Amino acid sequence: MADGHLFNNISLGGRGGTKPGQIRVHSGGILWKKQGGGKAVEVDKSNISGLFWMKVPRSNQLGVRSKDGLYYKFIGFRDQDVATLTTFFRNSYGITPEEKQVSVSGHNWGEVDLNGNMLTFLDGSKQAFELSLADISQTQMQGKTDVLLEFHLDDTSGANEKDSLMEISFHIPNSNTQFVGDENRPSAQVFHDKIMSMADVDAEEAVVTFDGIAILTPRGRYSVELHLTFLRLQGQANDFKIQYSSVVRLFCLPKSNQPHTFVVITLDPPIRKGQTLYPHIVMQFETDYVVESTLSINEDLLNTKYKDKLEPSYKGLIHDVFTNIMRALSSAKVTRPGKFRSCQDGYAVKSSLKAEDGILYPLEKSFFFLPKPPTLILHEEIDYMEFQRHVVAGSNMHYFDLLVKLKTDQEHLFRNIQRSEYQNLFDFISNKGLKIMNVGDGANQPSLSIAPLSSDDEDPHMKRIRDAQDESDEEDEDFVLDKDDGGSPTDDSGEDQSDASVSGDEKEKPAKKEKKDLASVKASLSKKKSRDGDEDGSKKKKTKRKKDPNAPKKAKTGFIFFSQAERENTKKENPGIAFLDIGKVLGEKWRKMSAEEKEPYEAKARADKKRYSDEIGDYKNPQPANADSGNESDSEE
Repeated sequence: MADGHLFNNISLGGRGGTKPGQIRVHSGGILWKKQGGGKAVEVDKSNISGLFWMKVPRSNQLGVRSKDGLYYKFIGFRDQDVATLTTFFRNSYGITPEEKQVSVSGHNWGEVDLNGNMLTFLDGSKQAFELSLADISQTQMQGKTDVLLEFHLDDTSGANEKDSLMEISFHIPNSNTQFVGDENRPSAQVFHDKIMSMADVDAEEAVVTFDGIAILTPRGRYSVELHLTFLRLQGQANDFKIQYSSVVRLFCLPKSNQPHTFVVITLDPPIRKGQTLYPHIVMQFETDYVVESTLSINEDLLNTKYKDKLEPSYKGLIHDVFTNIMRALSSAKVTRPGKFRSCQDGYAVKSSLKAEDGILYPLEKSFFFLPKPPTLILHEEIDYMEFQRHVVAGSNMHYFDLLVKLKTDQEHLFRNIQRSEYQNLFDFISNKGLKIMNVGDGANQPSLSIAPLSSDDEDPHMKRIRDAQDESDEEDEDFVLDKDDGGSPTDDSGEDQSDASVSGDEKEKPAKKEKKDLASVKASLSKKKSRDGDEDGSKKKKTKRKKDPNAPKKAKTGFIFFSQAERENTKKENPGIAFLDIGKVLGEKWRKMSAEEKEPYEAKARADKKRYSDEIGDYKNPQPANADSGNESDSEE
């Protein structure tokens, strides 16, 4: 490159493992970008205080120390790259990189070098290991000669590894010459106090604290503390400490027609709770809640580093105050709703993902589904999108689905989107230049989203029910027609009424149509006569067996008990739903339930089955009241 050098397959090292990416070294500084996207690491030329080369297995490592105390390790340089970059640094930055050697002797004794926010353990002149003081959560004395350093448990640094360094102990004898003590203050205490003065431990006061904040993922109520270099979430069962360097972006997204606003903190790497990773922290604030906060920050620091970024005090809506302070401390960008508007003038549309109901936000450069599971989809990651029909019980409802296919072949299906939102979503996606798969050849809109349902798509069971309903409807129509004819077979009033409703074009049709209508009337009259003949006994008609009112009711299944309990809730959740569709929705819920959730209803079914078995036995085999009554009736005969 004319202005610098570009290297691929360069990893950023840290306590959370290595992350592959690409690095660009130019005259203005150093820029590293993670492979697949994420927060970039940029160190300006004027902020570099030292450069270091170190030989590591199969490659070389470049260490960059900044003036604000941060230390970055870039791994993966070849031997020829070392000579090229050394010359470039000397000519462009005026800095000659130092060479460090790694100790491979295995010794566990040596000296400690404290420089900036790094602790380096030296075996002679060679480096054995190094630690970031920013990762230390607590230091404590163990006896008079040992110092224990504890590291943050649920930090983002350990999210990419199954094993993470949690604590390390140093033994400092009283004969130590580097940390000289006395009888009242041993050498280990001197080392402990030195670490406390340099490390970012819990003693640091928070700049501002927000108490009782509802966090949806990871779920719970937390006290949110914003420090100068990190964010802390303190709950009853969990405590998270997140470095601002892990914050990729902030989202401030109000909920439509609801008194809450989402504030989402996107992390890379994510935090870990047990075996679950959380790349997004979803907070929920009351939209109209006003808060007044005064920052606990040094005045000199406020007027220098955070000049024009922070104010001494804030008063306003709580989500705005939190977002503004968080943006200034973390230097992360804030994303707010874009130009999209729903049919109700909101910023999002209701939908569901993986059986979870939520809200889909179409943003200017991404789609974001909240609150659970929080799913961020960048426009540049999308291969194509597809509108699909949403069918319940074989009828075309007022909903549709949206399929999003990524370039990685991963798919996201957003279901149950109201059909009234279709036009707004289609226009938004089209204006963004995203590919829509099922656009018809002669139309500008997806043809499948508005096409009528074919008979092949209908559920076979529901088809049988619908056919039975159609037959019953036909019989009802015949019955109404006979009733209208009453006792006057020659009455033409019904025919005249039907002609009056016909359009002018149909009236001008030839007399064949009138003859056809007259024939249909005669056919209906012949049906009536045949039924009258059946009543007179001229033709035998198969009679249905009457149901015995004293017979026991059949046993109900577990699904029937579940349907009786949930039918009213289903009607409330789906206003205007058809009668046949209620059974389909309840059937889907029943199939998704676990065996434990079904057990109460199955227990009722077993009890009802036992009841029916007892009653049907008594009904089929009735027993006489007593022997005396039986003998008495015989004597009467």
